Amino acid sequence: MATHLECFFLKLEPLLTMARTFLVWFLCLGVPCFFVIIDGGVYGDHQNLHPRTISGANHYHKDIRRLQAFKASLTRHASVASTPSSFSSSSASSPLLSEGVNNPRVYHVTSYGADPSGNSDSTEAILAAIADAAKVSSQGQLMQGITDLGGVHVDLEGGSYLISRPLRLPAARLGNLMIHGGTIRASNNFPEDGYLIDLSSTSSSSSSNNNNNNNNNNENNGANSESSRSSRYNFEYISFKDLLLDSNFRGGGISVINSLRTNIDNCYITHFTTNGILVQSGHETYIRNTFLGQYVTAGGDKNEKNFSGTGISLLGNDNAVTDVVIFSAAIGIMVTGQANTFSGVHCYNKATGFGGTGIYLKLPGLTQTRIVNSYMDYTSIVAEDPVQLHVSSSFFLGDANIVLKSVNGVVNGVSIVDNMFSGSGSGVEIVQLDQSKNSFNQIDQAIVDRNIVRGMNLKATVAKMSIQGNGTLWNVDFSNVLLFPNLIRNVQYSLSSSGGTFPNHALRNVSENKVVIETSEAVDANVFVTVDQSMVI
Repeated sequence: MATHLECFFLKLEPLLTMARTFLVWFLCLGVPCFFVIIDGGVYGDHQNLHPRTISGANHYHKDIRRLQAFKASLTRHASVASTPSSFSSSSASSPLLSEGVNNPRVYHVTSYGADPSGNSDSTEAILAAIADAAKVSSQGQLMQGITDLGGVHVDLEGGSYLISRPLRLPAARLGNLMIHGGTIRASNNFPEDGYLIDLSSTSSSSSSNNNNNNNNNNENNGANSESSRSSRYNFEYISFKDLLLDSNFRGGGISVINSLRTNIDNCYITHFTTNGILVQSGHETYIRNTFLGQYVTAGGDKNEKNFSGTGISLLGNDNAVTDVVIFSAAIGIMVTGQANTFSGVHCYNKATGFGGTGIYLKLPGLTQTRIVNSYMDYTSIVAEDPVQLHVSSSFFLGDANIVLKSVNGVVNGVSIVDNMFSGSGSGVEIVQLDQSKNSFNQIDQAIVDRNIVRGMNLKATVAKMSIQGNGTLWNVDFSNVLLFPNLIRNVQYSLSSSGGTFPNHALRNVSENKVVIETSEAVDANVFVTVDQSMVI
């Protein structure tokens, strides 16, 4: 009998294999069914067949458990893909938490009800996503008192979202978070003095609540509380990337207040009335690969005279602006903080002839600014009482120049070298002194040299000239070239006479940027003179 039964099982083996396959799909699809395992086979409910106990049965039970685990994993993946709008990463009833699966560190705003078409207001939904992202538990810290969120992302999923009030983090003292990948537009009732993204400190109660939550994640609550009190900054290492921000002529784009190591990368900010980007206090905000303009234009706009606002306003220290284009604004970049650097900046925001300025350094007496490899396109650089200013390897087009503006009459440690200037031939000087308020009377270590000029008037602090004549006096006039009036601190000259005479000669006078050389007798000679206003040893 056993032999016939075994032969029966062998004949059914192909059917058993097929049944196993169907079982996997039925389990995955959640179709209700009833099966029993008989000698490694899978059969439908049958009254005349009974399970046998065999040595290999445990393997099939293990297979069933593995299938159940596989089904559970598919269920979890489906939960992640279709998270309801009310989902909160901190919800104790979440299937992700109940099954012991780690929470994702990417928060999709559409899962919170944000409308990616931009037809309805998404403010609350995006704020909810940001709030949940800020709740991610972490044992790490960045600067003392700032919680490391571990690189959590708020993903805009390529949508265009309408908001009616600024997007803010729910509390201060947070770091290592990114918001990226979409468009944010201000609605018609957005506050006119607001910013689409406002990275500033919120109420003290919110900060206090957040610090309490952080303390619960740290075994040493006392130490964490002490570090929170000692923190000087609101946020650290917050990143905004791949965003288009449309202020709808109501306020500004991004505001970064008293934060550390903020990244703004590959953003397009437009239709602002105040500032495209405002950086106030803090340190080391890096703005890269970004385009800013009050109006969307590519130059030659008929309304250029009416452009207003500022592309980037830096009211803090140690920031960097790299590979940025500012295509419409009254002022491209306004700087009132020290030790900032600019590289690869292209300003054609508003022509200087229309009253615009490319880069305005409004920090008299302590500039400490470097501008390199930039393109000032019909827009000038203005520096008030510049102290430690370096401008090099840049291109100035359309009579764009550099204006040194006197407030208290100070120029110290200025280097303007190795630039190219191209103008219209209307007599604009490449470097101009604005002494309408005060004359420059404290001039030291100012170098303007080695610049290439076409269609503009060359100005420099170092000049060379030669003249030929027959007589006893040689007058060499540098007033059309030297930058500062009546200032020559160093003169070098040589005299080469023809014939067999060797006359005595001397430097007789240096005044009004003129040099007078006299010989003891009339000779036919060439005189070569070099003068320097900088006094750099």
